[in-house]
Amino acid sequence: MRLAHLHRPELRHSGQRGFTLVELVAVVVLIAISISVVTMSFSRNFAGAKIQAASRDMVAALRYTRGQAIVKGKETTFDLDLANNRYTAPGRAAVQLPKTMKLNLYTAAQEQTGENSGSIRFFPDGASTGGHISVLMDRIEWRINVDWLTGAITREELKQ
Repeated sequence: MRLAHLHRPELRHSGQRGFTLVELVAVVVLIAISISVVTMSFSRNFAGAKIQAASRDMVAALRYTRGQAIVKGKETTFDLDLANNRYTAPGRAAVQLPKTMKLNLYTAAQEQTGENSGSIRFFPDGASTGGHISVLMDRIEWRINVDWLTGAITREELKQ
């Protein structure tokens, strides 16, 4: 009977050991890499959403400024303070952008009001002094174009 007793699987030694330290470290490293990739992807998407929303709001403020020039029949300006990441539409409070964003302005020389400030002027017929504003953050750039002849405002993402 002893012989039959030895063939029972629950009494036999399987020879399996636990995981080695190297295997455990490899798994932990793979998990850490996966978490890093997901985190970086999430932060890039979050930054992209922030800059897209900021540029969309700026387009709305520019269109509002143009509309005010047409409705009121007088010149209006959209003012930018590049040093402090701020812009102002007529009759509205200044809008502060996050410090992680950067603004660049390309406009007519007579509209540059200082070393780090300037404006885009809209006329009663809808035309403007023209130019473009770049909103940059984490290698993402949105450019807002203002046509000088028609005053039309468009927005585009520039790939970097």
